[in-house]
Amino acid sequence: MKKNYYVTEHIGKFFIYVLFLIISFLVFYPLVYLVSAAFSPGNGIASLNIVPFKDGVTLKHFLYLFQKTHYWLWFKNTLIISLWTTLWTVVISSLSAYIFSRFRFVFKKSLMIALLILQIFPSFVGMIAIYVILLRVGGLDTRWGLILVYVAGNIPYNTWMVKSYMDTVSRNLDEAARIDGASHFRIYSTIILPVVKPIITFLAISSFTGPWMDFIFPKMVLRSPENQTLALGLFAFVSDKKNEFTNFAAGSLIIAVPFVIFFLLTQKAMMMSMGAGAVKE
Repeated sequence: MKKNYYVTEHIGKFFIYVLFLIISFLVFYPLVYLVSAAFSPGNGIASLNIVPFKDGVTLKHFLYLFQKTHYWLWFKNTLIISLWTTLWTVVISSLSAYIFSRFRFVFKKSLMIALLILQIFPSFVGMIAIYVILLRVGGLDTRWGLILVYVAGNIPYNTWMVKSYMDTVSRNLDEAARIDGASHFRIYSTIILPVVKPIITFLAISSFTGPWMDFIFPKMVLRSPENQTLALGLFAFVSDKKNEFTNFAAGSLIIAVPFVIFFLLTQKAMMMSMGAGAVKE
């Protein structure tokens, strides 16, 4: 009886391991295939071998991106848009969350519900209105116009998220600082922000990744080649007129490098801030 139990247990573990291997293969194979395509000598997706790296390794696609395209210009535009979006989203959302969390005023609950309702509707519902507004204010085909769209879209949900986290921070910290003569802005900048650094770090990561990978809004707002982002530039390699999948894969691989570095740096900051701790209610 005991022997049968061990046999059944080992069979169960075997099937679990097999299932995990299958899931891991399904998850990692597309990533490995993309990396293999970036270094493959071929050009189109039909010329690629199903076995990664079987066709050999070459750097010609990376050289093509750097020497014969405006890849660095696309990269610079995307980085500027992502960084400014992240900065303004963090500043505005954290300030708004501090006000909603620490102050009582007329229509506070109504404004919070309005922010929640604004977040319910998908962003593409207001694309026509966004286009008209940018046209009226001269924001079409400009980086600042696209940044304005991203920041406005980020504020409702992120204000709710940061406000919910700030509500868990003890108000005793505020009262102690106020007794010492600190202003509200000083309390916000020197007391509250260090305590809520984990959620601020998460907010910075999510605000950065959105513009970094977005295609829809840059396609709508940006027109001239000098303002194109990475998503627009790379999409041209796999359009109806072109089938340069390997160049697309090489450009996509480079996109991931700064994002991974940014994530690792902010992840470390998040873990350190979580370990610091603070007085919570």
